[in-house]
Order: sequence, then C-alpha cells, then structure tokens
Amino acid sequence: MTDPQITPDTPEKAPKRAGGLSPTVLGGAALALSVLALGVAAMPYVGGGFGEQVRSYLLRNPQVLDEVLEARQAQEDQNMVASINAAVEKNPNLLAVDARDPAFGPADAKVTVIEFFDFRCPGCKAVAPQYRALMEAHPDVRFVFKDWPILDSGQTVTSQYAARAALAAHQQGKYLEVYDAMMAEGSLSQQSIDAILAEAGVNMSQARAALVSEEMTRHIADIHTSAAAMGLRGTPTFFVNGKASPSIEPRAVAEMIAKAKG
Repeated sequence: MTDPQITPDTPEKAPKRAGGLSPTVLGGAALALSVLALGVAAMPYVGGGFGEQVRSYLLRNPQVLDEVLEARQAQEDQNMVASINAAVEKNPNLLAVDARDPAFGPADAKVTVIEFFDFRCPGCKAVAPQYRALMEAHPDVRFVFKDWPILDSGQTVTSQYAARAALAAHQQGKYLEVYDAMMAEGSLSQQSIDAILAEAGVNMSQARAALVSEEMTRHIADIHTSAAAMGLRGTPTFFVNGKASPSIEPRAVAEMIAKAKG
C-alpha cells in the first residue's frame, strides 16, 4: 500500500455503479434472460398449445422478468450475508474493535454497531445522515467506524487520503465533525478534505504527520485484511453484534438494534 502524497489533486466525483446494477444483478439478469429465452424457444414443441399460452403471458406481463431478477438478487444477498456471518462466527477477531478505530458510546454496551465504509461511496453518503440519527437515538449503543478506502484506482488516492485524514482528526477528538462534513461533500478532493479539517479545528501540522505515519498505514491495512477475510463485497456494510445487516438501509440496522436490545 502506498502512502498518499500530501499534494493537491483534481476533484474526483464519487463513482456510480453502471446502471445502478451490481455484477451480481447483471449476472442474474443474463441468467434469467437465458432461461426465459430457452423456455420461449422450446414453446413450439410443447403440446396442447401450452407453450403459446406461456409465450403470450410473458409478452403481456414483461414484469415477470423483473420479479425473477428480484428473487434471484434477494437469494444472492441472503447467501452473501450468510457467508459473511459464517466467516465472523468462525473467527470473531475479524470484527474486534481496534483501539485505533473511532468508537462512540459505552465500551460495555449491550449492542455494538460497526460500519465499514468509504467516504467517496455514494451509498455511504446517502445513508450517513440517517445513520448519524441512529447514533443520537441510541446513546446506550456503541458505534464503531471502520474506514475502508476501496474506491481509488490508478493514480487516484482520494479515498485513501480521506480515510487517513479522518483518522488523523480522530486522534485530535474531531472525528464526527470531519465524518459529517466529508459525507456531505459531493466531490471530495485533497483540497476539500484539507479545508474540512481546517474548518473542524484540526491541527494541520499534527494531522499531516499522522497521515503518512507507518501506524496509520498498518491500521488501514488491518481493516482491509479483515474485510477481505470476511468476504465483504462493498460499502457500506453494517454489523450489529457481529451479524451483517442484510441491507444498507439504516432502518434495517435500527431493527437489528431493537432486536439485540431485546
């Protein structure tokens, strides 16, 4: 892993998944289309006019394909969550709360919520306000932030820089202010990140030293290692008491919190 250079780069717009579909959905679409195409192709050979009836039904009700895709995606999501939970159950240390991680709420809380996220992730930004509202609504719950920069490519280091900057701010007791501001910023760049730190009252000399420290590199590398070992596929990913949320929606996390509280 290469340390980011503390020099300005050009503003980077948060990337979006092509067409809003994940590779799993696209793969499911291809399979569903193939199955339907095979079925339609075989219809002329089905006796009793049944094949033509099915064909006519599909032509009149193309939403059936959407239902097939939704059902397949739901199954894929369930399988992914089950796989992640199995990995955590086998090795609970993968979700151990590191003393270097920003954590808020009682250390002995009955419920612990963990978020793996990237500051440039559109989904992370979309749910951040509601997630922060959950923190306000549950002061008896411990909320832990795992800065997991995964959206950089090529020479771009904006996600890496943002994670390091936020963790540097955390060392000065300024994490949540910086988290909120970065999530609200639509187009992060090293310049805008530095401005956010300064606005939050972060000592920039200390922050710059922390940004390039070996300890910071090890911390983020450890988060990457844990995420890979669990088989995490994207951000944000939430855990409540060691169980992965089936959705990125804060209401799903809220339901898990309520259940964990009993």
